[in-house]
Amino acid sequence: MQRAQRNSLRLLQWMMAASLALPVALFVITSAISYTSTRDIADREIERTLDVVHEHALKVFETIDRSLAELNEVVRGLPDDVIRAREPALHRRLRRLTDSLPQLKSAWIFDADGKALVNSLASPPPELRFADRDYFYAHVDQTIGSFIGTALTPRPPYQGARFFGVSRRRDSDDGTFIGVIQASVLPEYFESFYARIGSDAGSFFAMGRADGVLLAQFPRLERDLRLDPTGPVGREIAARPAHGLITVAWPSDGIERRIGYRRVAEYPIYVSAGLETSAIRARWLATMGQHLVFGIPATALLFLLLALALRRTQHLHAEAAKRREAEEALKHSQRLEALGQLTGGVAHDFNNLLTVIRASVDLLNRPQLTEERRQRYITAIADAVARAAKLTSQLLAFARRQTLKPEVFDVGERMQALHDMLAPLLGPAIEITMRLPTEPCLVHADAGQFETALINMATNARDAMQGKGRIVFTVEAAAAVPDTLAHAPGSQTLVNQNLGSQSLGSQSLANQNLANQNLANRGFISVTVSDTGVGIPAARLERIFEPFFTTKQVGHGTGLGLSQVFGFARQSGGEVTVRSEVGHGSTFSLHLPRVPADLLPQRQAPNTAPAVAGSGMSVLLVEDNIELANFAADGLTELGYSITLVDNATDALAELDMDADRFDVVFSDVVMPGMTGLDLAQAICQRGIGVPVVLTTGYSQALAQDGAAGFDLVQKPYSIEELSRILHRAARIRRVRDGAAE
Repeated sequence: MQRAQRNSLRLLQWMMAASLALPVALFVITSAISYTSTRDIADREIERTLDVVHEHALKVFETIDRSLAELNEVVRGLPDDVIRAREPALHRRLRRLTDSLPQLKSAWIFDADGKALVNSLASPPPELRFADRDYFYAHVDQTIGSFIGTALTPRPPYQGARFFGVSRRRDSDDGTFIGVIQASVLPEYFESFYARIGSDAGSFFAMGRADGVLLAQFPRLERDLRLDPTGPVGREIAARPAHGLITVAWPSDGIERRIGYRRVAEYPIYVSAGLETSAIRARWLATMGQHLVFGIPATALLFLLLALALRRTQHLHAEAAKRREAEEALKHSQRLEALGQLTGGVAHDFNNLLTVIRASVDLLNRPQLTEERRQRYITAIADAVARAAKLTSQLLAFARRQTLKPEVFDVGERMQALHDMLAPLLGPAIEITMRLPTEPCLVHADAGQFETALINMATNARDAMQGKGRIVFTVEAAAAVPDTLAHAPGSQTLVNQNLGSQSLGSQSLANQNLANQNLANRGFISVTVSDTGVGIPAARLERIFEPFFTTKQVGHGTGLGLSQVFGFARQSGGEVTVRSEVGHGSTFSLHLPRVPADLLPQRQAPNTAPAVAGSGMSVLLVEDNIELANFAADGLTELGYSITLVDNATDALAELDMDADRFDVVFSDVVMPGMTGLDLAQAICQRGIGVPVVLTTGYSQALAQDGAAGFDLVQKPYSIEELSRILHRAARIRRVRDGAAE
């Protein structure tokens, strides 16, 4: 008891010290982070505002430029006396132009002596010379395009607001200077726009020429200002002439501001937007004030609750550690049992298949073998290979590591198409009833695996009825998966372990997330298979989805049919459920996530004439298994392909780097030591080598998780005919040289 009291006192002391020291440390760190964050937010605001200001200025000057260009076209080639004769009509045109553009005060057409031929203010214009204005004399001796002048005061008898000129040179047909076209732009138009968008405290805007002359500013400046090119602003612009962000004391008022600047396209104009640093600090201080008001009490309470919970947690952790040890021991024993059962089943079935193949090979080696018997042994070998490939596919589907090829299809249509296949498979003594919906029931899954799952459920129902009875196939929409799930705790544990692994692949997790999303949004499509068989006892119901578990007689089943259904459902983001009563049959339901009807792809006509002949097509074959490589090379060579064989990806890249043009296609195994086939394909793309790649594999963890990354894929085992068709389809079109394809 005394020891517990001492611990409690010590804990209270640490809590008292932490209640002061920790909040202070947190406040200091938070202050630094908050100041940086506040400044970053202010910089982003300045950049966004600068985008608006830049876009506004660019549109204004482009509009003025187009207007001057149009006026220049109107008077191009007209002598001054003709322009004076048309002065009333031209005056009205200039007047309409200035009325339509609020940024313009007036528009002018001058002769070579600086006298106004036409303007938008008065008709006829007074006899005044404007040759001393910068917007005029800048064009006399040179062609400089559009010129933007300094801010000027109207010359009597004209009056009103200050302006700056935007002007263009008038040339005769031989390039001689004959006058100027000028538009008077109002700085207050820009300042009014800045006032509307600069509602935040401390906002600042400016627009000036590249030589430092300011044309407009907000807050408004009552005097002319030219920035010193050697000053902080001038040096920054010289270092980064396109755009930048600086903190500087503005020369006109000495107030420190955070200012962003940007050049307006090809014009010698810069626009600026900024905030006073005092306004940025005010934001930061307001944020920290909220931390002080709410953070200190909350932090103190949090530490108090954590301290009080510590003692309770220590006891719970001790008990949890004991439970974890017991659970790990149980899981270990379950994994060993599952792996033992799986290994025995696989070894038994594969040994049977290998026996058939070995016996057929021995018989083929006998002399004087008739053609009929030779063909029978070859057929036996082909059938054994097909059964072995199907067994491997079922194992991978159960483990959820099969590389699926999902597509959008209508379950009702697919079931209708399966009817003709199921009738001879199930036998004449079994009545087949299909209840299909009238509306489309679309899912996104592997159509081949879906058909395999339906056939497995149908054959399981047939065997349960001993070949005689009634099977009902029903397709309908379901809002959710029923609570009566097929998998019992034993099979669930086995699946979650993935036959010995500790976690699901990323694709499985993604499919689980997809299932949850579809469950919330669109529901499921339920495919139900009901039979009138003997039913399944409750004791066996928990194990029916385990691999190689079967209630059938020896030689009548592998025990992988329902496990394939289970693996396909889970890998597709769905579920499989079962209801059964001894003597009253069983009902298996496959639930797949539903997709919208608009995702159904357009039907395409099948390719009825696939090309298989090589016709000299060059293939770079990359395969580390020399027997398989020789098999593929010999088969393709007989079909007219030219084969270059290498046994690793590094040598393949060396061949391509040496001369990639001599190859039409690269055919590579995925699983190889060192660089994999998928790494090779990605390296070919990254290096810009224009040779298509076809991959092959029996199983790859990378492909099971991430797919084939857009490359063509041939599943092992493959036939030479299938391989030749895919290579021919994937190969690039070669150039024609000397009358032959190369």
